[in-house]
Amino acid sequence: MESVAPACHGVHVTTLQEIGLLRLAALGLAGPGAPAAVEAVRRLGAVQAQDFPGALTSVALRTAARLRADVEAALDAGDVVRSWPMRGTLHLVAADDLRWFLDTVGVRALTGIGKRWEYLELDEAQAERSREVVLGALAGGGRATRAELLAAIAEGGVAVTGQRDYHLLWYLSQTGTLCLGPTDGAGEQLFVLLDEWVGNRRRLDRDEALAELALRFFSGHGPATVADLVRWAGCTARDVRAGLAEVRDRLAVLTVDGAEYLMDPGTPDRLSTARAEAEGVFLLPGFDEFVLGYGDRTAVVPAEFADRLVPGRNGMFRATVVHRGQVVAVWRWHGRGTKRAPAVEPFTELPPDVAAAIPSLAAALP
Repeated sequence: MESVAPACHGVHVTTLQEIGLLRLAALGLAGPGAPAAVEAVRRLGAVQAQDFPGALTSVALRTAARLRADVEAALDAGDVVRSWPMRGTLHLVAADDLRWFLDTVGVRALTGIGKRWEYLELDEAQAERSREVVLGALAGGGRATRAELLAAIAEGGVAVTGQRDYHLLWYLSQTGTLCLGPTDGAGEQLFVLLDEWVGNRRRLDRDEALAELALRFFSGHGPATVADLVRWAGCTARDVRAGLAEVRDRLAVLTVDGAEYLMDPGTPDRLSTARAEAEGVFLLPGFDEFVLGYGDRTAVVPAEFADRLVPGRNGMFRATVVHRGQVVAVWRWHGRGTKRAPAVEPFTELPPDVAAAIPSLAAALP
């Protein structure tokens, strides 16, 4: 494997394992944690959040305090928001970033929506009637559970049977009316009006947003490729290249086996100061950005074991064990209460020290 190191730091990447270690540093998993949850989220741009409990753990692992309660507090305060900013998929983003994400890459999820509406027997009149209902129900600081909001929409004359329920809430969020806000006493996130919860904190024109997207992704996920960003954001290669052209001089470049990887020039120094930690063992929840943040995962997941992460390709990514920058096993909780313990499925036999580290790491997860 050949490599060309960025002139700015003189570190030579010679193995895919080194890319994995650099990513642990860039993603905030190795090295000093962020002082607050919103800063951990902002560094990554967006954090996959279909699995809400797992997303809370992923962010907490990247903070100095490593407290899940701090992430929940950031959501309840509106500093971090959960919505559908890109790919039509739930993510956590800093509140300041949600609007420009929606305007720039979120809108792409609406492409071809007509076919979906035809299948669901929905039309624009029904969608807009739903919008009127939720605006009336939530105006003035209102909050509602999913069930409450759907009941209001149904009472307003729009059926929410079948898959129409999820689709309507998604559509109203995707088009800037709703987002998920604070949690109730049972831990369920409540829907709020985006204009009231987030306000007009930050708007970027398209060129600025594409540049910000590229800088944020490669700084928080690099080394990564253009194709990785295309997959992550669900945007076009043309848009990625346009944004990258504006910030390329602020990034370092690695060439490995003919592929170009980009990253923050400071990432090798972050790794250097935390190499011992990075080469150790990490327990990550399912859907963590260490895996989900890339279109091509072969740098950290051996191709022959890729199907172990998503059995049956059902879209449900399993929790992982990482050692020396590589995914070496998947795991899940087994049992309950005091008898709960991590059940590990290694790809190959784990070194004794790795296997021995897993129970304590699991017990310490936020």
